[in-house]
Amino acid sequence: MTDVSWLWLVPALPLLGSLLLGVFGRRMSIGLAAVTGTGSVGLSMVAAAAAVYSFWMSPPAGGSITVPLWDWVKVAGFTPNVSLVLDALSAVMILVVTVIGFLIHLYSTRFMAGEDGYSRFFAYMNLFVGSMLILVLGGNLLFVYLGWEGVGLCSYLLIGFWYSDPENGRSARKAFIVTRIGDVSLAVGLFLLATNLGSLDIQVIAGKASAAWAPGSVLPVATAALLLGGAVGKSAQIPLHTWLPDAMAGPSPVSALIHAATMVTAGVYLIARTHVIFTLAPAVMTVVAVIGVAGVLVAGLSALTQTNIKRVLAYSTMSQLGYMFLALGVGAWSGAIFHLVMHAFFKSLLFLGAGVVILAMNHEHNIFAMGGLAKKTPFAFWTFLVGALALTALPPTTAGFASKELILSRAWEAGGVGKVLWALGLAGVFITSVYTFRLLFVVFGGKPHGDAHAHGHAAGKNGMGTGVVMGIPLAILAVLCVVGGFLDLPRTLGGSPFLTKFLETTLPASGPETPLSTDAILEFVSEALSLLGIPVGWLLARRGASKSALSSFLTGGMGFDWVYDRAFVRPFVSLWEVNRRDVADRISDGVGGLSMLLSRVFRWTQNGRVRWYAAGVALGAVLVIAAAVML
Repeated sequence: MTDVSWLWLVPALPLLGSLLLGVFGRRMSIGLAAVTGTGSVGLSMVAAAAAVYSFWMSPPAGGSITVPLWDWVKVAGFTPNVSLVLDALSAVMILVVTVIGFLIHLYSTRFMAGEDGYSRFFAYMNLFVGSMLILVLGGNLLFVYLGWEGVGLCSYLLIGFWYSDPENGRSARKAFIVTRIGDVSLAVGLFLLATNLGSLDIQVIAGKASAAWAPGSVLPVATAALLLGGAVGKSAQIPLHTWLPDAMAGPSPVSALIHAATMVTAGVYLIARTHVIFTLAPAVMTVVAVIGVAGVLVAGLSALTQTNIKRVLAYSTMSQLGYMFLALGVGAWSGAIFHLVMHAFFKSLLFLGAGVVILAMNHEHNIFAMGGLAKKTPFAFWTFLVGALALTALPPTTAGFASKELILSRAWEAGGVGKVLWALGLAGVFITSVYTFRLLFVVFGGKPHGDAHAHGHAAGKNGMGTGVVMGIPLAILAVLCVVGGFLDLPRTLGGSPFLTKFLETTLPASGPETPLSTDAILEFVSEALSLLGIPVGWLLARRGASKSALSSFLTGGMGFDWVYDRAFVRPFVSLWEVNRRDVADRISDGVGGLSMLLSRVFRWTQNGRVRWYAAGVALGAVLVIAAAVML
């Protein structure tokens, strides 16, 4: 049997790096802080690769390996243990988290140079990666929940990293509060599982749920709905998606880490990991698919009019996560994870490329203050173009093409409602192409605009404006975008479903495949819509920033924040204003007032005169002696 008893090193190394940086960071030089932060994630990546290689070369019986660490608590027969599970799903996830995490850390060593709190930044980033690794390796849902809350905490710390700006603090609080809604839903779902199945062990739950619950009955539907609530919050799907665009307040490496390899993929992972519960709740599966396709369209349309380069990419992330939810909802479990991996490649590349552009433009984020950057930063342009082609599923990149076509094909196979979902997903393909090429043409095409060009950082001899350290991650990610699709290339291109077969030891098969000719037609239509989006994106880029009411509506995220502010925030604040002087406050004020009164009464005894103090001591002694004699 494969021995991976050292699997605990995978999450432990980043956590150790975070601890060292948190305790000793202020005494560390910039170089030592960078080596500690990046090196710990790099070592974790090596450990993860070794574990996955060992698992792949010697597949264990049953398809998984459990590494027990200790029992958490023992209460009335309920004994949640702390254990790590390595199976096909967690193997894929730890590779994604550590590889992308390491590249982003390497990029950050240069991007964050000169910023206050350099070691603090890497302490938070290490904690983020460590928490995500706990989440995907946890063999018990209570342990998973620890990692779940850990990434939530880190998102708050990193989004608000530049906390001296009140707006950044507001964005961090918004992310923390909105995702807490989903976290409460998840916690209640875990309570249901613990009380009805007597365990939170993932493998035990899978067996007991199938035996004890009838498909479509109340308990699996309620549990799946509650788990979905948690996934919707973390993965920024409707209606708990409003925190994601504002999360762009953090540094660009933070945006890349949140959007590519950690927090927002947690919800997709959770649904895939608890797929047994969801297959027992077909109605909730349909809701998952509907939420996904709604996210594709709402986020895609909102991205069409954004003027902030990172907000365009943020809405794009929400849209691509929608495709993953669509895949989960139609039972394409492996397709969702495949797109998760491909999305990690191209979205981290796009965010890191945006960071290069922002540095070159003296921290300017408005795309209409840019223009002509293809000549100023050619390396960033070409790598950004590769990421854009992967996002829009166009060759020569294979990443986005292979995974998106797999999802749309599985939606078509579902029949009935599935064909409607396929059509809406196809509309999302066109919208994705439009907003992506609009962004590309505005930022890198045309002539320079604004004063930021004159005051920006020099582009440098290599045309990056960043140096080799920031260029290496971009180059590696660009290569992954070109070749990544070969993990599961469509049958029409003679591909072999390597990743799907690998994941089928953990996730259910997607069902019968469509005829090869049907697949070819579906792919042709999808590619035609992607190509059609290029000239439309060019036309929107030439038009510039729109001032219409529709544009304002889309730029504001279709009014979700406006509705939530008036439906929840303002009534809560008004209630607080009415209730701010309630009984509890009056009791607290009374205790404080009594303390002040007693302070004034006894203040006269502290007059600085030694004779008064001596007399007080003598009087006290007399009283003590008298009390002793009388009692």
